[in-house]
Parts: sequence; C-alpha cells; structure tokens
Amino acid sequence: MTIAVLLTTYNRKEKTLACLQRLSVQVLPENVKLNVFLTDDASSDGTAEAVQKLYPGTHVYVGNGQYYWAGGMRYTWREAMQTRPDQYLLLNDDTVLFSDSIGKLITTSLQQNKPSVIVGSTVDELTNKVSYGGWKLFRRGIWHSRRVFDKTRAVDCDFANANILLVPARIVDRLGILADHFTHGLADYDYTCKVREAGFGLKVAPGVLGYCTDDHGDNWKSQTTSLKERIKYLKSPKGLAYKEYLRFIRDHFPLSYPSAFAKLWLKTFFPFVWDKLKD
Repeated sequence: MTIAVLLTTYNRKEKTLACLQRLSVQVLPENVKLNVFLTDDASSDGTAEAVQKLYPGTHVYVGNGQYYWAGGMRYTWREAMQTRPDQYLLLNDDTVLFSDSIGKLITTSLQQNKPSVIVGSTVDELTNKVSYGGWKLFRRGIWHSRRVFDKTRAVDCDFANANILLVPARIVDRLGILADHFTHGLADYDYTCKVREAGFGLKVAPGVLGYCTDDHGDNWKSQTTSLKERIKYLKSPKGLAYKEYLRFIRDHFPLSYPSAFAKLWLKTFFPFVWDKLKD
C-alpha cells in the first residue's frame, strides 16, 4: 500500500519540521510506504529550504503566496495524483502525530465494508481537550452539530476537519479533490459532506491520533473594531469568507441558509451580542 501524504505550509517552519519529524518515525504495517508531498506558499521563514535539507525525500513545491490552505492542498493533491497511490493522507503541518497514528488509520480503513474516509482526532497538548476531528449533525439537513469521538471504537460522522484525513484513491477517482471555489477553510467540510452524500463511509478512528492546538479563536471581530474592519473580515478568506460560506450552506444545508445569512451580518453589525455570549 502506498500513501501520499499531503501538506501545505506557510511561515511556520518549526511546526512544519516537527510535523515531518513525527511523520518520519511512524510505525507502519508491513508493505506500507509513505510518499510526502508538500506545497510551501512562498514562506519567508525558509520553510521550503529547511524541508528540502532535513527531509530530502519530500516532494516540495513552491506557491505564489496566494494559495492559502485549500489552494495549497489542491496543488499538492494534483501533484500526488500523478503517482497513483492507494490512499491520500491530508495532514495539517501543525499536527503532531503519535507514532502509531497512521497504522490506526489504515486498520480502521481496512475494517470497513465499503470505501471510507477515515478521520483522525487531535487534542490540545495543554488542555487534553479534543481540538479537531469528526462532527455529527443534530438533525439531517440542518447546520447544527457536535463533535463525535470514542476512545475504543470507530464512529460515524457527517463531516470532518482535514487535520488528519485518510482518503482512499477509489473515492478520489469518483469525487475528485477539494472544490476550486474554496480559498482557505470550509473545503474539508465540503469534501467530507460530499463523501457522505455519495454513499461512501466517513468514520472517526478510535482514540486520539495526535496533538493540534485549535488556534482559530473567535470567528468574529469585536465591537471595539471599526465597521470597515469588520466588513473586511466578513469577506476575507481567513475571516468569515462570506460568499464561500453561504455557498457551502446552500449546497449542503439549504434549510439553514436564512439563519446563516442573518448570523453573518449580525456578527458584523452587532458583534457585542457574540461578545456577551462568549462571556
């Protein structure tokens, strides 16, 4: 079995190198081979050069500084597809895998009775709280969810983060890769929603597979910022990604479109409501 490991990086060299170091010491099942593909989006901190020096077997590509996460992952994925691997492992460069993580992903994948995407859960190293993984809808068709996780068994989910995400080539052959209309975030949610909608499996592997800190913070700008700044954040790919978010909701959760639309503008015009809820 060959697994193409996909990463995109930008100006966090130490985290990227820590991720690759843990990747290099994985305890793998017999006859499993990893090939690492990494797109660095024109980092100014020497990420690409450091990776090439310390991990010369890595396929390194350099972007133009405008790829963001989704664009960088698409570029990496397209390059990796030319090698025709059996599986693709999407991996965030700030994720620190445990030594047996990929083995657990493979085991979970082989246990399924149909082609399935396998999600790996991460925890914050300081708090030990689950930070990324799979999500379950409270009600089908409504954009309202909770995180799902189990220490000992694989569980179904409805969509997932791609911090650790194992995707069989058979699914890629059918669905393709991350959608072009997402710039930064949401592309992983969209893709995993499509996996479920196409009838493939989407499972959260048992246990915790790595460390990763949820560093996104609040997804709105405080009332103390200017309205101009809040509107800029509303439209930013790294902010609320207004058009992309509403397209995601329209495509997968149309019943939630009116409330999603209203919340985006409420967060922009009246963020003190969310500030109070946070307190």
